[in-house]
Amino acid sequence: MAEPRPPLTLAARVLGAVLLILLLGGVLVSGSAWLNGQQAARQAYDRILLGAARDIAESVRVQEGVPAADLPVSAFQLLAQAPDDRIYYAVHGPGQAFITGVDPESEVQVPPPGSGGPDYFEAPLNGEPARFVRITRRFAERSFSGPVEVVVGQTLRARKAMTSDLMLDALLPMAVAGLALMAMAWLVIRTALRPLEDITDDLARRDPYDLTPIATGRLPRELQVVLGAMNRFMGRLDTQVEAMRNLISDTAHQLRTPVAAMRVQAETAVAEPGEAARRRALERLLARTRSLGRLLDQLLSRALVAHRTDSAPRRPVDLREVALEIMERDDHALLAPGSDLRLEIGEDPVMVLADAFSLGEAAGNLLGNALRHGTPPVAIGAEQRGREAILWVRDAGPGPAPAVTEQLGSRFNRSAGTQENSTGIGLSIVASVAAAFGGRVEMANEDSGFRAALVLPAAEEKP
Repeated sequence: MAEPRPPLTLAARVLGAVLLILLLGGVLVSGSAWLNGQQAARQAYDRILLGAARDIAESVRVQEGVPAADLPVSAFQLLAQAPDDRIYYAVHGPGQAFITGVDPESEVQVPPPGSGGPDYFEAPLNGEPARFVRITRRFAERSFSGPVEVVVGQTLRARKAMTSDLMLDALLPMAVAGLALMAMAWLVIRTALRPLEDITDDLARRDPYDLTPIATGRLPRELQVVLGAMNRFMGRLDTQVEAMRNLISDTAHQLRTPVAAMRVQAETAVAEPGEAARRRALERLLARTRSLGRLLDQLLSRALVAHRTDSAPRRPVDLREVALEIMERDDHALLAPGSDLRLEIGEDPVMVLADAFSLGEAAGNLLGNALRHGTPPVAIGAEQRGREAILWVRDAGPGPAPAVTEQLGSRFNRSAGTQENSTGIGLSIVASVAAAFGGRVEMANEDSGFRAALVLPAAEEKP
């Protein structure tokens, strides 16, 4: 099976298009030059025929009541300007009486007289195409009265030669100019495409992990558009790669300690001789297992949020519905059984352009932190403040110290009062969601307690 032909380069395609345009233009110009040359040759040699016919007509005299023609030398000098052509001339009196001519037996089909002026027509001359002119001179004398008709013709060799010469004279400079244009077009195309070659060399030399933007300062505007899109794509890809690296690092960092502790507690449970001691060891092992499960859920949630915030389309989302959905999940019953949880939302929509799943994960982490580390009652709600839409969670406690609050949202950050199994990933998820949708995380102490809020740009509600 034959191998497929390699695709043409961009330079070859552009040069081929230029060549095709030049060829089409050459065909059009050739046709125009041929028509113009043919018209010029016809006009020139028609004047010669007419001049010769008029000279012959002026030489006709009436002698003893009979017209006679003394053919002038000037007429033959005119016709001699086409030396390779055969000529024909004939003078007829009234009733087509032959007066003089080349050959009275020549069979030239002369059409009927026209309007009286010079009549041009074409007819075969000894089997060869020829062009003729007919003029009529009228006599009104005592001895003779009537028309004398003069017909002069010649073959078309000189006309065709003149047409060819005129066309070649027009096309040869154009052919030279076309070759020069092709050379110039090749140089221009190569110069214009040189930035693409530089970009190709830059990408070929890059490290596979180098996703830094390509410089676009001195490039043409069209390439700047393409490279701008490529740089944005590489930025998104870099974000995804960094998120993957962070996920691997987080997983390794967070799983090392609980897995080692579970191994030690399992060994302790096996080695304990007493039933009560073994039960306590198993209870600690179960607590560690639950903590590991929550950790894995948070790591998975963080990975999903990092992916969706970059790839999921932005859609209108009502923050009131996000808060209501969090309430309906009943996850808080598992985190803090019997906790006092309240929902505070108004009647007006609180719209943002975001991903509903990511907002739900962020709200769930805010609520989970308040239930685990805050003081009941805990409230969740949504409101709009000017051009900002706010999804908040509030508890009745004093909240962490200001120095700790400034660090909340960093990965693995824990305050002194957090439980041992807290990872700090929850608020980092909230911070990632806020940054992805152009917002921020806001934490502050209020009269009614400590409030953590996800603040996003508000969007108009679509009908």
